[in-house]
Amino acid sequence: MKIYSRPEIALIFKETGLVPLFYHEDPATVINVMTACYKGGARLFEFTNRGEFAHEVFAEVIKYSRVNCPEMVLGVGSVTDAASASFYLSMGAQFVVSPVFRKDIALVCNRRKILYLPGCGSLTEICTAEEWGCEIVKLFPAALYGPEFVKAVLAPQPWTSIMPSGGVTLEKENLKDWFEAGVTCVGMGSALITKELVKNSDFGALEQKVSEVMDVIRELRSR
Repeated sequence: MKIYSRPEIALIFKETGLVPLFYHEDPATVINVMTACYKGGARLFEFTNRGEFAHEVFAEVIKYSRVNCPEMVLGVGSVTDAASASFYLSMGAQFVVSPVFRKDIALVCNRRKILYLPGCGSLTEICTAEEWGCEIVKLFPAALYGPEFVKAVLAPQPWTSIMPSGGVTLEKENLKDWFEAGVTCVGMGSALITKELVKNSDFGALEQKVSEVMDVIRELRSR
């Protein structure tokens, strides 16, 4: 597994445009989901920090990734405190995502030169996060705000990079609305990695879905 610098990872977010996110208590299931995303063309994967012993699952996933998905940039999401961020960074997480902006997490990530994507819901929060070194901010929950909010933010701040998460769907029109609004990338969880696919272990179908989303994003950006 290649170790990327913070600027390199930020560039991967901007170039690929898709961040699948997923959690399961079974490490083999997470590994299968991550591998399907990798085969489908995704080069970013956000392991969601949920449930007891989630860090043990992550440890197995990242060890597997380093050998079998060497170009995958594996990060951790739903991190709400600096201690958890530090813990996951010690296990090799290459980026950190949180549902809110936390100065203590920003400090930890800046100290290690790790990309931190905080959840923001106002222009003031976004500006504060950027002042604390955040290259990309997470718009969460995205469904509450919509593409028009992104347009409104980018009007006075065209330098801002936004990743909506929690409301982005597979439909081409939905993706078109977000990318035409000016988002840098999109985070996709259950809309992409459905419970049915996981339950049926239909990882081939997931690989195909990821590939199709990547194709749509490339098409939208080429216009």
